[in-house]
Amino acid sequence: MAKKKGVRIVIKMRSTESAHTYLTEKSRRNDPNRIELRKYDPTLRRHVVYREQK
Repeated sequence: MAKKKGVRIVIKMRSTESAHTYLTEKSRRNDPNRIELRKYDPTLRRHVVYREQK
């Protein structure tokens, strides 16, 4: 049997200044649009903006 689609999905967050990515989850119900978060980039060793990637 196939797993039904849940409310939470796994997304990729990609750095705006390097090629680093994070995997995280988001709620389809609470955040239907793409999200932006400010997270730590270990390649640059500082905090940068990460955007949701398809």
